[in-house]
Amino acid sequence: MSELQFNYYAQSCPKAEEIIKQQVVQLYYKHGNTAVSWVRNLFHDCAVKSCDASLLLETVTGVASEQASERSFGMRNFKYVSTIKAALEAECPLKVSCADIVALSAREGIVMLGGPRIPIKTGRRDSRVSYLAEVEKFIPNHNDSIATALSVFNSIGIDDEGVVALYGAHSVGRVHCANLVHRLYPTVDPTLNPVYAEYLKGRCPTPDPDPDAVVYARNDRETPMILDNNYYKNIINHKGLLIVDQQLASDPRTTPFVQKMAADNSYFHEQFSRAIALLSENNPLTGDQGEVRKDCRYVNI
Repeated sequence: MSELQFNYYAQSCPKAEEIIKQQVVQLYYKHGNTAVSWVRNLFHDCAVKSCDASLLLETVTGVASEQASERSFGMRNFKYVSTIKAALEAECPLKVSCADIVALSAREGIVMLGGPRIPIKTGRRDSRVSYLAEVEKFIPNHNDSIATALSVFNSIGIDDEGVVALYGAHSVGRVHCANLVHRLYPTVDPTLNPVYAEYLKGRCPTPDPDPDAVVYARNDRETPMILDNNYYKNIINHKGLLIVDQQLASDPRTTPFVQKMAADNSYFHEQFSRAIALLSENNPLTGDQGEVRKDCRYVNI
């Protein structure tokens, strides 16, 4: 049973949530794409074992960072978590957990991206261990099937409708060419819209892109930095970047939700809010479990 609660820091650090909001807004205007990183951090932290900031631990003696996993390919802006943490430490040292920073920065990032403001409970504590070996079990690969994705998310308590809503985060996402060229070369995947496939070939002109080069295509070209239902309209029109995007639109378990979200942005936002709240409450460390890290990159000594 979760012991998380709303306004957990009301007494111990009353300005905590406001400080996180201010930092997220400042970082957004200074570095534009950070909001997307905060949303992705929530997925990658909370889906693996627990919402416990294990994702943020760097590799040191005794700790193998989850960031080293292939599933973390393309993740960035971890360094700015330290900026948020520093502002909190200046206000109230060793009170606000890195796990709550992950959850609350995602909430504020979603707002910066034009999404809904989601009520998020707090009171998480930070893990003393990382789960690199577990990452591949819980974070679906870019080209896993929808069946795999549903199974993974169902196992942590998110229903099929919630899974479809979570994939709406792809509305503000981009995919590195390395993860989509197999749908273009040697022959174009017949489920891809042929005009869209030509656009993708322009973005990814070779079958073997350099994984270190940031060559990518966006899921939503119309409103690439707005969290809206264009993603669902695109996948219905065979403009999904990944196999899982396309299967989301064609699998009988998910198609009705895709169609409903494509037709109604408010419904998408409502279901996205519900699913993010569920994800953010996955198996948290609370009470005397874990710790509150002084530096989000390392366990306390």
